[in-house]
Amino acid sequence: MTAMFDLTGKVALITGSSRGIGKAIAEAYARQGAKVVITSRKLDACEAVAAQINEENYDAPGEAMAAACNVSDAAQLKALVAQVMGTWGRIDVLVCNAAVNPYHGPMSGIDDGAWEKILQVNVTNVLKLCNMVLPDMAARRDGAVILISSVGGLKGSMNLGAYAVSKAADMQLARNLAVEWGPHNIRANAIAPGLIKTDFARALWEDPEARARAEAAYPLGRLGEPEDIAGTAILLASAAGSFITGQTLVVDGGGVAAGNRYS
Repeated sequence: MTAMFDLTGKVALITGSSRGIGKAIAEAYARQGAKVVITSRKLDACEAVAAQINEENYDAPGEAMAAACNVSDAAQLKALVAQVMGTWGRIDVLVCNAAVNPYHGPMSGIDDGAWEKILQVNVTNVLKLCNMVLPDMAARRDGAVILISSVGGLKGSMNLGAYAVSKAADMQLARNLAVEWGPHNIRANAIAPGLIKTDFARALWEDPEARARAEAAYPLGRLGEPEDIAGTAILLASAAGSFITGQTLVVDGGGVAAGNRYS
C-alpha cells in the first residue's frame, strides 16, 4: 500500500457501517491496515461484516470488531465509545455516517416528531459523539473526524428539505470542529456525496426511468457507488490529507457543477 494512504495501527469508528457507504469505508480502511469498528443497530449485521473483513484481511494488519449501537440514544453512544476504548485503547478516526430521513415531502408538511428525529440523529448526536471522542484525540495530539453529509445540504429541495437542513448543519459542524480542535492537531471535514447506489437512497435510483434521467444529468454519466466515497474517506483519514481541515469535499460525478437536481 502507498505510505501516504497507510492506516496501519489506526483505530477507526464508523457509524452506520453494516451496509452502504459506511460498510465501504470500513472495508477500505481495513485494506489500508486500520482496525475498524462496525456498528449499527443490529448486532448480527455488524458481526457479519466484521467476519467478512477479518476473513479478507487474515494475513494483513487490518481487522474489525462489531458493536451494536442506536445512534439516536446518547447512552448507547457513550457505551460504544467505552467499548472501543476498552478493546483497542484509542480512536484515531471517527466517521459519522449513520443518518435518518423519515419524511419525504415539503417542509410545510413535516410533523414535529419527524423534524426532531432528523435533527437529533443527523446533527445533535453527531456532535455528542464527537465530544465523547475528541478529548482523547486531543490528549494524543492526533485525530481525524469525517462527517458524511450530502450535496442536498448545498441547495434547496422540494421533497428533502428537512434532511438537507440537517446535512447543511453537518458541513458547518465540520468547519467549527476544525477551528476548535485544530490547535490539538485534529482535522475535521465533511464529505458530500451525490446520488449513491445504497439502500438508503434506493427510492431515488431504483425506478428505471428516474435512474436514466439522473445518470444523464451527471457529467460522468453514472450514479455513484459506495466505494467512490470510501476513497475520499481514506484521503481524509490518512497522511495524504494531513493539511485538509474544515472542508466539505463534494463527491458527485460533477452533478453540482452541472446544476444537477439529482445530486
